[in-house]
Amino acid sequence: MAGEPTLSLQETTAGEATLKYILKLAWPIVITNISFTIMQFVNRLMVADLGTEALAAVLPAGIISTIPASFAMGIVTSVTTFVSQSLGKGSKKDCSNYCWQAMYMGMVYSVIVAAIMWPAAPWIFKVLGHEPAVAKLEVIYLRIMLYTLIPVISVWACSQFFMGIHRPIITMYAALVAQVVNIVFNYLLIFGKFGFPKMGIAGAGWGSFIGVMVGAAIRMVVFLGDKMNANFQSRQTMNIDFRKMRDLLKLGLPSGMGVLVNTSFWGMILFVLVGKFGKEALAATSAVFSYTNLAIMPIVGIGIALTAAVGRAIGQDKKDIAIKQTDLCLKISLVYMGLVGLYFFAFKESLMTFFSTDDMVIKTGTNILICAAIFQIFDAAAIIYSSALRGAGDTMWPAAASAIGTIVILGIGGSFTVWFFPQLGAVGPWIADTISGILVGLAILWRFKSNGWMKIDLFKRRPAAMPIEIETVID
Repeated sequence: MAGEPTLSLQETTAGEATLKYILKLAWPIVITNISFTIMQFVNRLMVADLGTEALAAVLPAGIISTIPASFAMGIVTSVTTFVSQSLGKGSKKDCSNYCWQAMYMGMVYSVIVAAIMWPAAPWIFKVLGHEPAVAKLEVIYLRIMLYTLIPVISVWACSQFFMGIHRPIITMYAALVAQVVNIVFNYLLIFGKFGFPKMGIAGAGWGSFIGVMVGAAIRMVVFLGDKMNANFQSRQTMNIDFRKMRDLLKLGLPSGMGVLVNTSFWGMILFVLVGKFGKEALAATSAVFSYTNLAIMPIVGIGIALTAAVGRAIGQDKKDIAIKQTDLCLKISLVYMGLVGLYFFAFKESLMTFFSTDDMVIKTGTNILICAAIFQIFDAAAIIYSSALRGAGDTMWPAAASAIGTIVILGIGGSFTVWFFPQLGAVGPWIADTISGILVGLAILWRFKSNGWMKIDLFKRRPAAMPIEIETVID
């Protein structure tokens, strides 16, 4: 911004291990994530007015649509690592070029995925064994969401760039506008207000598409704007660089595979197992997931900020700062999630009656919320330590731990509860998911404490640029 002071790298890192620094870097991301989750929450409330079948359909279809996106997004998270470390080393031009490479790969990937999944949509939900009326709605919603894949990946790449250069407030403004647009168009298109067609669950899909397009447009305008171009040469670095693509893939593939396996298997295993107990169980799971997703978003935001902060500290060869930043973020996260868990436990019935009047949905959901109150504490620890490791370029261990926890513990353990303890109903798979979350959190904690990440050097064969003056990172 015009008139902002500039600080040298040494000056701006002096207070990077303080609570003030972390919170100033994290708060725009937290606001962004919370607002996005509130948008999803409001959208599901609108869909809930269409009936239990629509509420039961929207979350499984949404998760299926995010499975291919999650793989790409897992890879794109490596943009933050390379951008933040390049910033720390003083290589500003590389920052924007990494972002372009991510967008190029995302465009090609999106077209391939849409071409495969569109015709496969009816078969997917048939295999999952959902009731025909629910599956029909799931197919409609999934096919519309496939259109959002290209802009979603572009949005994520730009967001990771802005996070990497420590300007998350740009993403926050773009996201808030996009989410307001999403809610407005969901209302207009779901219920057919003010002359718009009444589209039901399809309206929720098209409202999301319009919101994503608006968010993507805002980010690209800023990314290509005069100020970003002057600082990072964003309009001069559009060249394809296969070496940088290889960098992103090498670091991002473990994350991408981990997110893909975790999302796809978690979604399919959980909803296949829960789906065996009927649409009421699916509706309860959808409602609980809305609450847990809303609760965890501040921690995800802190984790994203931590990745950028750790990446920059390591780019400056200040690993001691990275450790202090991680410890600080962990303390914040555990206190917050502990309070959330107590709230879930104390007000579980009220939370469920807000979402549904169906007695079976409410009863099932209140029991699931008890599991959520426990496993989210360990999820918070896993997110913080994974984020710190990602900033250091260590992505394999968190990905493997998460994948093993999902496939082995949730998959086998969840199936075990369904087969041998059917009286637990939909709560059985959630108990297995809770155990998985606890063990994965402990495994990632061990990896961070082992200090193996300190030996990683992403730029070991490249000359470092001379440190240059950068704008203050905190708005």
